[in-house]
Amino acid sequence: MTAASTARNLNINADRLWDSLMEMAKIGKTAKDGVCRLALTDLDRESRDLFIKWCKDEGCSIRIDKMGNIFARREGKNPDLPPIVAGSHLDSQPTGGKYDGVYGVLSGLEVIRTLNDAKYETEAPVEVVCWTNEEGSRFAPAMVASGVFAKVFDLEYGHSRADVDGKTMGEELKRIGYMGEDEATIDAHPMGAYFEAHIEQGPILEDEGMDIGIVTDAQGQRWYEITLTGVEAHAGPTPMTSRKDALLGAARIIELVNKIGLDRGPLACATVGMMQIHPNSRNVIPGRVFLTVDFRHPDDAVLADMDAALRKGVEDIKSGIGLDCEFEQIFYYAPVPFDPSCVDAVRKGAERGGYKAREIVSGAGHDACYLAHVTPTAMIFIPCVDGISHNEIEEVHKHWSDAGGQVLLDALLAKADEKPAETTV
Repeated sequence: MTAASTARNLNINADRLWDSLMEMAKIGKTAKDGVCRLALTDLDRESRDLFIKWCKDEGCSIRIDKMGNIFARREGKNPDLPPIVAGSHLDSQPTGGKYDGVYGVLSGLEVIRTLNDAKYETEAPVEVVCWTNEEGSRFAPAMVASGVFAKVFDLEYGHSRADVDGKTMGEELKRIGYMGEDEATIDAHPMGAYFEAHIEQGPILEDEGMDIGIVTDAQGQRWYEITLTGVEAHAGPTPMTSRKDALLGAARIIELVNKIGLDRGPLACATVGMMQIHPNSRNVIPGRVFLTVDFRHPDDAVLADMDAALRKGVEDIKSGIGLDCEFEQIFYYAPVPFDPSCVDAVRKGAERGGYKAREIVSGAGHDACYLAHVTPTAMIFIPCVDGISHNEIEEVHKHWSDAGGQVLLDALLAKADEKPAETTV
């Protein structure tokens, strides 16, 4: 049997992948059967430790860079070739599910386990990566460590990101023992290609009876932080006409954000997801409100139009009430097209498995969106029940997990077994 035919006959161990997902879900398990593993907490450290143990059990070498990104490597026939990489993240939302991110990490590990079971040697090395702070829940912005890797942010910026208590990523990386020594950019760690398997986090695949989403593009995003400052005053003696109510301004901005999204068609998403009120007392007119805005659209021109509408609207609202305003766009990336050859490898993997598949655009941001700037990249989506994610009740069916892992194996092998182009003199 040839190496090519052997590769075509490799199948992941679906039960093993599922059992690994359930074992990892015990770390940070919540009352509603979700997980809470905020980036660089002790629970995140525990999940990282378990991942590394499993990788070492498979004979992988481990490298950790200065942003805490973990690379587990299985050597190939030609160690001089850049590795073909699969991965995602292990950190979660405060009330997150047990598949978001972790599915991509553990399906990558299952690929390595399958290759080991078959004693199959790929041409290029194969790696699994766990990126730091993909969610952006504890440290904003999201995907900051893969952003440093892709040279969108510098290392100082990444280390200086702080949580609400003022603790920085650099400090917390040192505290939990995951401040690695390797440089944290693609220059120090070249890749031949990157694949990320992930739950869809939306309802399209399940609604259409699909097993696999072949991700062709990812939506662009803009994130904002807005602080409105008025005047704190007593809720009883202060006349309505003389108030400078920061919360009133925030309420009007929330309505504005919703209207901006609705007015720009079904592909637009506009969300206020976080708000902090000061002094947050029932009989004090709020003097300061902090809120966040999240805009998404696959067309960069529409995203720019949403930006302009927000800026004008916020200016009108704060002036009408007499508020001061700090307005900052903290995060932006344009819509991301994925690499055609990697997308085709996913498509062919779905065809080989006989899975029902369709092309799809990612509505969420992923580490793959930054990796696509520096290496050939593609994503594989599997459905999630009712399209629910970032929620403790997030769920997938086991056969979806199996399908995604198998397509990842086939797509990764298609790249890992490519012969290097011969050079002529």
